[in-house]
Amino acid sequence: MYGRATAKSQHPHSALTDFLASNNISAAQIQDDYNRRVAEAARAEADEEEQQEEQAEREADPDHEELGSEVEETPEEKTRKRKRQQAIEKLKRSKEFARRKARRTGDPGDDADADEALADQMMSEKSRPIPGQLENCEICGKRFTVTPYSKTGPEGGLLCASCSKNQKEGNKKAPPKKRNSGISRRQNQNALLDGHVRNGPRSLLEICIKKVADNIDDVEEFGDLPPPVMLKISHILSRRRAITPKILDLFLRPHHRTLDIYDCAKLDTNDYHKILATMPSLTRLNLRFVTPMKDQILEYMIDKDIKLEDLHLDSPNLVSDACWRKLFSRIGPRLRSLKLWNLDSAFDDETAQVMAQSCRSLQRLKLKYFWKLGDEALRAISAMETLEHLSLQFMQETQPESILHLVSALGPNLRSLSLENFELADDRLVQGIHNKCRNLYKFRLTHNSVITDQALAELFRGWSNPALSYIDFSSLRDVDMANPDGPEEPIGLASNGFMALMEHSGSKLKSLNVSSCRHINRDAYEEVFGPDKRYPQLKSLDISFDGHVDDFIAQSIFRCCPALKKMVVFGCFKIRDLVVPKDVAVIGTVGAKLTVDGAVQV
Repeated sequence: MYGRATAKSQHPHSALTDFLASNNISAAQIQDDYNRRVAEAARAEADEEEQQEEQAEREADPDHEELGSEVEETPEEKTRKRKRQQAIEKLKRSKEFARRKARRTGDPGDDADADEALADQMMSEKSRPIPGQLENCEICGKRFTVTPYSKTGPEGGLLCASCSKNQKEGNKKAPPKKRNSGISRRQNQNALLDGHVRNGPRSLLEICIKKVADNIDDVEEFGDLPPPVMLKISHILSRRRAITPKILDLFLRPHHRTLDIYDCAKLDTNDYHKILATMPSLTRLNLRFVTPMKDQILEYMIDKDIKLEDLHLDSPNLVSDACWRKLFSRIGPRLRSLKLWNLDSAFDDETAQVMAQSCRSLQRLKLKYFWKLGDEALRAISAMETLEHLSLQFMQETQPESILHLVSALGPNLRSLSLENFELADDRLVQGIHNKCRNLYKFRLTHNSVITDQALAELFRGWSNPALSYIDFSSLRDVDMANPDGPEEPIGLASNGFMALMEHSGSKLKSLNVSSCRHINRDAYEEVFGPDKRYPQLKSLDISFDGHVDDFIAQSIFRCCPALKKMVVFGCFKIRDLVVPKDVAVIGTVGAKLTVDGAVQV
């Protein structure tokens, strides 16, 4: 080993030398080429100085000029002229010559004099001194060293640094207009996608919150900021993916009972331990994107006997089923709200049964994007009689009888119900909701191609449930691409169901989503948003991907909904020229002309 190291030290090779050798490039050849170019440049400079001296002598002695005109050319001059002429002829046959000639004249067949002039110009450009040579400035005559950045003068010569600077200042464009200190276009578009249309400047509170978020690395503590302001700062920093262990410390208050962090991707196990150790009075813990979270975090929560009542976790998919069951057995009896998202390889039906048995005081339950839950989990949840708010989205297919049994058992006590991606549910589910649910104010039923429009219309007709405030029926439609108009008996939310919905809940409705319900025809829209109809509380409307919606329907919606703040119209390509009321965000127009009624830019 030492012998090899010694041999290597006697003949060192750099990385550049190895690269040149591997590509058959000789360093000696590069040096020779460089020396040759320098020598040629020196000879050219000497010839130029000699010609300038001869020209000066001829100008000083007219007789010498006449004598010189009679002297025959030397062989070297004849050779130089012949080579120059050959180079010019070769240049004239080049594509660059033809391209520049066409661009200059617009006619490839121009006269010979113009061709000669263009060829001479291109030859002079080719003979431009290489970097490192000395050259006289075209303007001031000063001798300077040519660099790759030397500028060309008005006559084609080169300029020294000072003349180049003066020429640049003379051609300098007027400075751009200073932008005002208002909201940038990008910020305005971001707010628009969130459904917010700004009219006028930000409030002082908004400016202060943004200033704190922009300089968060310099903040040592939040002081006495109230929890709502800290929540807004958390929203901004989470959107920017800026929550780090250092910034997390700013949110940890021993006397606070709630913590909301919406992006925990940069936190690790020690940070979760710090949260639980620093805030022993926590009753509400809301953490999103907690992918690094593992069993020891929940076990630490159990050991410390944290008095949690609201637990909201997103993506804790590394926690085992055994740990979940232990957690529910220990703290489940005092939980009032449980919201879990994105659990891939954990949380099976047996864990759901332990949850249902232990969490006897649970009022809110949200389980979304669960891969292992199925019919057994639905039957277990059906026994949780204290539930008032239920939101489920399973990735497995479940039988219609299981979800029907759940609605029949929990329906009388439910105030909000969200069922997403239950693709096999049929008309019996809607009938069960009509018969059992009497206190709903929020109802979501999405992504289903079995429930018929007739069943949805019968749901609202004669329904003893008060008018709903939030309805989401997105993607309730037939999905047979070979029959875009759908079957004779409409599948999903169609015209009759839409009109029955608005007749039942239109007076109290605040948010409505009928995106992709493409079987609602134009007559239904004209009937629902007719001249004599008013929906005074409707603030958010999504009617995306309905080809019947045009400018007339959209203007009718604006007239009937005076409180409207956000309207989503993706895929409504018949909207071409729309007058948008002040403070309304219209999202999803493609190629449409939007005229704002007021000073708001959309």
